Amino acid sequence: YQVAVERGFMRRAAAVERTLSTLRFFWNSLQGPEPDATGYQGFYYHFLYMQTGRRAWQCELSTVDSAFLLAGALTAGMFFDAGTADEHEIRTLADALYRRADWQWAQNQGATVTHGWKPESGFLKYRWEGYDEALLLYILGLGSPTHPLPESAYAAWASTYRWEHCYGYDYLYAGPLFTHQLSHIWVDFRGIQDAFMRAKGIDYFENSRRATYVQRQYAIDNPLKFAHYGGHCWGLTASEGPGPDTINVAGIERQFFDYVGRGVPYGPDDGTIAPWAVAALLPFAPEIVLPVLDCCIHDLKLTETQTRRSTHVKRSASGSISSPRVVKL
Repeated sequence: YQVAVERGFMRRAAAVERTLSTLRFFWNSLQGPEPDATGYQGFYYHFLYMQTGRRAWQCELSTVDSAFLLAGALTAGMFFDAGTADEHEIRTLADALYRRADWQWAQNQGATVTHGWKPESGFLKYRWEGYDEALLLYILGLGSPTHPLPESAYAAWASTYRWEHCYGYDYLYAGPLFTHQLSHIWVDFRGIQDAFMRAKGIDYFENSRRATYVQRQYAIDNPLKFAHYGGHCWGLTASEGPGPDTINVAGIERQFFDYVGRGVPYGPDDGTIAPWAVAALLPFAPEIVLPVLDCCIHDLKLTETQTRRSTHVKRSASGSISSPRVVKL
């Protein structure tokens, strides 16, 4: 909504109304160990029923998705800075939501933060380790005014990083594009270095730029020989796909996936590219991203209608062009 106001797509009053309604819901919704609650310990379930706002299916209380929610709330609190009662309430609720999240609880006595928790079985066995979108999670956890993570948690996370040389670039490895994008929505990392990046002589923004070039070079080399891959057709990330299925394509048995975290250079790669993920790379490398978008519009003929359809899949020997199905909070 803040972006919409800045760009003139929405009136500020309308954005205030929607933002306030959203923040009031999350503040007042049921927080507790009940299996049908909306959240617990200041965190929220990965999926919520739109009709009730309660936990959907038996999904997990997601620490990283809660971090995205809290980052959005804090952004709203900073943007809506007028002296009106409604905008003051937005700021108050955003701060209260952030203060409620118990990051120490989310560690579950471990060195790093857990992926989440379920009322039926407790904490998930997986932890946020290895470079990924959890960069934002650890930043928010460290900065919490009420339940902060210890500095050792960030150090423990960074100790699991993988620095690699790939297609001529040295960079902090993560396969899918989204891992190099999400945290940058809220933090401009240009010129900001932690101990790891300081030792490497770059920052996280430069790392995402290099990851962008690695994706492009992978498509140019095209090790799996998909049709159309090249300098103007690339972009692997977590997305929907044409599978699950196995199809013989030109004498080759190709395995196709549904939703999966496609990545470079180690896969999985079933020929499915996500144009919207490439568009999100514009801040990092517009010189190689704009030609891809031009290809999507003029060569692949992706229309506005097609990219808005919830499950559009264009099957070809190259796999598919993916469009996201919006089911998450």
